[in-house]
Amino acid sequence: MAFCANCGAEAPGNFCPRCGAPIAAQGPAPGQGYQQGPPPGQGYAPAPAPAASTGMQENVAGALCYIVGFITGILFLVLEPYNKNPRVRFHAFQSIFFHLSWIVFWIAMTVLQLILAAILPWGLHAILGIFGILIGIVIWLGGLATWIFLMFRAYNNNPLVLPIIGPLAQKQAGS
Repeated sequence: MAFCANCGAEAPGNFCPRCGAPIAAQGPAPGQGYQQGPPPGQGYAPAPAPAASTGMQENVAGALCYIVGFITGILFLVLEPYNKNPRVRFHAFQSIFFHLSWIVFWIAMTVLQLILAAILPWGLHAILGIFGILIGIVIWLGGLATWIFLMFRAYNNNPLVLPIIGPLAQKQAGS
């Protein structure tokens, strides 16, 4: 039976099943007559050490800040090493501010609809209700498009600074 000169593993074929080094000739088992390792001058390159894990890339983290709204924004503000990166912090704060303002906007729209339903006569309320539904759909699609566009721009390292909340996010992020 042949043994790998590089790692000492038992190698039944032409290549070592553990490290992949070619098996030149049959030799004694490791520790029985020669040193482990390649012959002098014919060294094999050692396997590269695994890279230290530093987390995901900045653009991916920035885009993920928006994916589940303010929840992922808060998550990236808490998790190391993202909470120290000003670009990720900006996207996290902008995500929080954008989604909270979106929630406040929909609550205000719902309250306005309830007030108008209580004040207006039924016929006028029904007509305005149809227009309200159509306007609500357009506004919802605009919010959806903005949300997707924010993720897209963050992923491409070209952040979109929204009016009003963007400068607040920049100030909070320290960028």
